[in-house]
Amino acid sequence: MSAPKVGDSLPADTVFSYIPYTPEIESVAVCGMPINLNANKEWADKKVVLFALPGAFTPSCSASHLPGFIEKLPELKAKGVDVVACVSFNDAYVMSGWGKVNGVKDDSILFLCDPEASLSKKFGWTIGERTSRYALVIDHGKITYAAVEESPNFNVTVTSADSVLAAL
Repeated sequence: MSAPKVGDSLPADTVFSYIPYTPEIESVAVCGMPINLNANKEWADKKVVLFALPGAFTPSCSASHLPGFIEKLPELKAKGVDVVACVSFNDAYVMSGWGKVNGVKDDSILFLCDPEASLSKKFGWTIGERTSRYALVIDHGKITYAAVEESPNFNVTVTSADSVLAAL
């Protein structure tokens, strides 16, 4: 597969790993157990914003990319978005911890692991072995917005929460 286009579907084997919110575990230092999320099955009848980034705890990802989605979450939900998900190649424990450190202690934003950047590699959207910075809107299984940053290391333009909101 090449770069996704409007009208495409996610590859049939799109499976992420993540640690779901567990109310009994409120501590930043404690995580639950990772489970798999089959995106095609779980998101078949939902409107989803999926934004990808090179890595948790990295400068631009922590300073601007994720905070924009946290801040704009109510506006995204008001536009009919059912799921907001952040994906990186980091493991599920790192992604869960990063979410908690950033104040997301529930499943309002899913912090997903894309083992070996599998989805990103299928799109041709990687930086070495890491996930590029990109954003997708998937509405009932079909991609309605797909953008990747030209200079993915530090720029957050077409993949920002504001750009995604404008495309909804």
